[in-house]
Amino acid sequence: MTRDAAASLRLAPLPPGHVPAVAGEMETYVRTLGFVPNSVLTMQRKPDLLKGFGRIQSAIWSPDSTVDRGFKRLVAHLAAKTAGDAYSMAHTASGALHFGIEPEKLAALGDYRRSRLFSAAERAALNLAVAASTQPNAVTDDHFHALHRHWSEAAIVEIVAVIAMAGFLTRWNTTFATPLEDEPNAVAEHHLAPQGWRAGAHRS
Repeated sequence: MTRDAAASLRLAPLPPGHVPAVAGEMETYVRTLGFVPNSVLTMQRKPDLLKGFGRIQSAIWSPDSTVDRGFKRLVAHLAAKTAGDAYSMAHTASGALHFGIEPEKLAALGDYRRSRLFSAAERAALNLAVAASTQPNAVTDDHFHALHRHWSEAAIVEIVAVIAMAGFLTRWNTTFATPLEDEPNAVAEHHLAPQGWRAGAHRS
């Protein structure tokens, strides 16, 4: 990133390793993603916040998850899309593919209510993601009646945690206009741009 580009940002991401207290967290992102997200690099300015964020993320995306981790990325993706967070849409699309979601299913997400690629259980979770990410919150008891028909209480907590974290990241990324990294940008350009996605498409 050039000095002029950094100066134009609302708050420039700090380089990895800038804050020694969070070196372990930086290494975790490099190991799991291959890079440290700019959202996290910006967060380095408050090490305790970054560490707490990392602990919540680890719990949500744990290998011991009750809900498939690839599908949870689709839940997060639809939440981000509903809220208008292009940055998180790119990241969650990349994560969904990484965790085994077929490109055809990612492409069909916009029509999940009718697509045969989605089960009734998945539709119930995705309906919740849309309703919970709408302003004002549009979740009703009927959403939970549908969830309880298909998911355990532990799974429902996981799904809501994914949506809630997506809400935090939406506020973070659209407020800072977080610049998108090369890898998720390439995924989004290939898989999401045909559906109207564009980098930097933050709602004001």
